[in-house]
Amino acid sequence: QVQLVESGGALVQAGGSLRLSCAASGFTFGSYTMAWFHQARGKEREFVAAISWSGTQTSYADSVKGRFTISRDNDKNTVYLKMNSLKPEDTAVYYCAADRFPYVRSSAAATNNYEYWGQGTQVTVSS
Repeated sequence: QVQLVESGGALVQAGGSLRLSCAASGFTFGSYTMAWFHQARGKEREFVAAISWSGTQTSYADSVKGRFTISRDNDKNTVYLKMNSLKPEDTAVYYCAADRFPYVRSSAAATNNYEYWGQGTQVTVSS
């Protein structure tokens, strides 16, 4: 049974930091590209970041470049999202997703590339 379980979401003040985790099981995590998306209330799900199977290739949405860092630990079957300098507009439910293609696609932002999704974790940034 495939599972992606996100954790680490919280209420934080603007300018603060959080680290999200996504623990994977039930598939060959080490061969998948992993990604983070977020979805604010009333809006569509949006791409945040992606990382290739080996961790050597990453991609970020322009809105988070320089503030967020995606990383992975294949020994722990876990992908992380370190979020610094948080802004109120970062408030959303954050989801991790798995793409069976091992490298970050040029179309990484397209949700239909991803085979598996987690249930999400809420991040709220107060001003």
